[in-house]
Amino acid sequence: MPGGHGAGATGVDPQQLWLNPSRSGRGRKPSFSRAAITAAAVALADAEGLEAVTMRRVASEVGAGVMSLYSYAPDKETLLELMVDHVSGELPAPAPRTGDWRTDLKAIAHLQRDLMLRHTWLPGALATRRTPGPHTLAFLEHALAALRPTRLDGAAKLEVFSLLTGFVASHVGYEIRQAAAADAPGRAAAEARYLAAVAADGHHPELAEALSAPGRPPAPEALFTRFLDRLVDGLDTA
Repeated sequence: MPGGHGAGATGVDPQQLWLNPSRSGRGRKPSFSRAAITAAAVALADAEGLEAVTMRRVASEVGAGVMSLYSYAPDKETLLELMVDHVSGELPAPAPRTGDWRTDLKAIAHLQRDLMLRHTWLPGALATRRTPGPHTLAFLEHALAALRPTRLDGAAKLEVFSLLTGFVASHVGYEIRQAAAADAPGRAAAEARYLAAVAADGHHPELAEALSAPGRPPAPEALFTRFLDRLVDGLDTA
């Protein structure tokens, strides 16, 4: 999912993590696997949020001693790397390319949004630079192929994918906060009254004009699509 590449900011060795994933240490082979550990961590994050994911909790979920987990994931940052790539495996292969790179890029963004709404911890996990694992790389390959009709060089294509992923993560975070705010209608009403008062004070004519414009569909999907259209349609590929 992340658009960056190279070593992670946390010191995780991507080659060791993704290309040489064998368990370190000696002794009897455990009854669990790296995949089971990662799936348990994802389930915890889905149910209780990212803050609930600790090595001790994950060990408890797989029925292991916490020290035995360190052979597979020496710290939580490594576990987060595994979790991000694990859920990235849920991303379906995008539909066949249309030849219109903007249309194809928007379709990719919608797939990312769907994934992040299923795993609401994911936008937060992506805030720190991650090293792309095999599932992430497969999706990145689709995105780069979608950008082939442009005149962008390779570095610029990677930047566009990072920009797109960052936009989706930020917007989904906004959607999640808005959904939480819907449970507090008094707060929303108070904010509306405040903005109305500010717009009427004569000192903010531009804001007053903007607030007086006809409203647009507030549905989350429609709002995301409008913002996405503005972002992608405005990209300069010269």
